Amino acid sequence: MSVSEKLQNAWDDANTELAYHDNPNKALEILRSVAWDSCENDVQRAKTMSKAANVYVILADLDSGSRKAHLKRAYKNYSNALKLDSKSKETLRERGKLTSIMDQEGISIGQSFQVLDNGSPTPLGLLVILVASLLLLSSVKVLADFWDEQPVSGTQATMKISYVPNGMDENSRTTATIVIDLNSEAAPDHVENFIGLSDSGTYDATIFHRVIDAFMVQGGDFESGTGSGGYAYKWYGYCDGTAASSSDECDQKSWTIGDEADNGLTHQPGVISMAKTSSPNTGGSQFFIVPEDSNPSHLDGVHTVFGKVSSGLSSVTAISDVSTEDNDRPTFEVRLLTVTIS
Repeated sequence: MSVSEKLQNAWDDANTELAYHDNPNKALEILRSVAWDSCENDVQRAKTMSKAANVYVILADLDSGSRKAHLKRAYKNYSNALKLDSKSKETLRERGKLTSIMDQEGISIGQSFQVLDNGSPTPLGLLVILVASLLLLSSVKVLADFWDEQPVSGTQATMKISYVPNGMDENSRTTATIVIDLNSEAAPDHVENFIGLSDSGTYDATIFHRVIDAFMVQGGDFESGTGSGGYAYKWYGYCDGTAASSSDECDQKSWTIGDEADNGLTHQPGVISMAKTSSPNTGGSQFFIVPEDSNPSHLDGVHTVFGKVSSGLSSVTAISDVSTEDNDRPTFEVRLLTVTIS
């Protein structure tokens, strides 16, 4: 898609202010006015927003006193850019890097409302207090009924993953936190198997041995770390995919789990699914997670989806983008440090 000369010049001028004049504020001004006004479609607007986000990251490094605010503005601009152009791999990659930085520094990604200013309620704060008071007075009895009827919340798995972002070296290793909602109703055996392996510490200190950009990240081989090992947490009635009446007939390292792939869950961005061979009922311990820029629908009904990422999906996308070598193995180890079930 062609870009007008005026827009291209505005982007170039912003880059010049950054590279030669060391003036990020001027670069932002150009992007907000000349560049934005010259955009002719959502893709160009998304790219302009992403460039503005890059400038905010630079400002965060230059202005330590306002670092948190600049990083939050950067994240917001990346996210808004992706709303306009969800297929931009560059923006997904940059937002993933930023998310890791914010995780490390304990900076919340979510935006909050300011209800107090120097200890006194703001106008919004007064409104919040009024509404809260009315709700409290009118819902004392309802609260008890609601508590009794509220279903038990689903089980979550929290992963701590250490990786080196694309284009960086071991000195830039970062740790991401990924939270996954497990779906025991749709895939009871797979969730039970995953919880059992997690609670026993089997997954701790393993690696993601296979990473394919815009497709998935795969781990869970606690035996060899190559994709050739791993087995089910307990006996589920299958020995290397073949139904068997007793575990006595099968070596533990050949225990596999029956497919639950026809559960109505599809391979959308963020899902966790069971890895296996091309044969049915051959899943064991290996799993894969789908990043934001992937939608492998050809796996639907073949591999069992048993959960979905509820927090940290941008980090999964950043991990999927790490540099790799032969057999899609990351150049720098992607380490699954811990998996905690709650």
